[in-house]
Amino acid sequence: MSSPAYGIAVLISGNGSNLQAIIDATHNGSIQGQVSAVISNKKEAFGLERARKAGIAQAVLSGDDAIAAYLQDLAPQLIVLAGYMRVLGAAFTHQFAGRLINIHPSLLPAYRGLNTHARALAAGDTTHGCSVHFVTPELDAGPVIAQSTVPIQPHDTSESLQSRVQAAEHRLYPQVVAWLAAGRVELKEDQVWFDQSPLHAPLQVPAPHTV
Repeated sequence: MSSPAYGIAVLISGNGSNLQAIIDATHNGSIQGQVSAVISNKKEAFGLERARKAGIAQAVLSGDDAIAAYLQDLAPQLIVLAGYMRVLGAAFTHQFAGRLINIHPSLLPAYRGLNTHARALAAGDTTHGCSVHFVTPELDAGPVIAQSTVPIQPHDTSESLQSRVQAAEHRLYPQVVAWLAAGRVELKEDQVWFDQSPLHAPLQVPAPHTV
């Protein structure tokens, strides 16, 4: 009898492009697991339609308690925040510590919070990018697992930079989920471990060549 598939629950608020990248990676075998449910705090989120088309269960839920109860019943091995635009409370993040991850559009710890692309441009940075991290109660401050770096071009706008960072996200996030599903990444005492050794710097995943 085969063991159950590695279950992944994804929380979204909008378009769900990172959700789609993860779904695609489960379908092509890059991720040895399956997305078992997509949860949104907004009923109009297009990511719910992506889930429907892929035959994945969808739920529209508001509030930490309702989501936590749903996840307890679902019992996924991993909970992925993919454009989930609500801050989760400390009780929730503690309950699911070590199996709750997020992607953020900056090279953390730089530019926590919103408007990261405009802030990087305003600072005159030459590089920008995205980070996948374990979620802790402090916003965008959990241990970073991996990053992808994107060069800033001389004529970049917030919109052009955002587009290239998103392309990098669509490679980075499935890669990190694949490592977690394979048991290669884990959180021990607030430190990221990779292949049974502690990481002293985030793993680096190259951005697509077009970036």
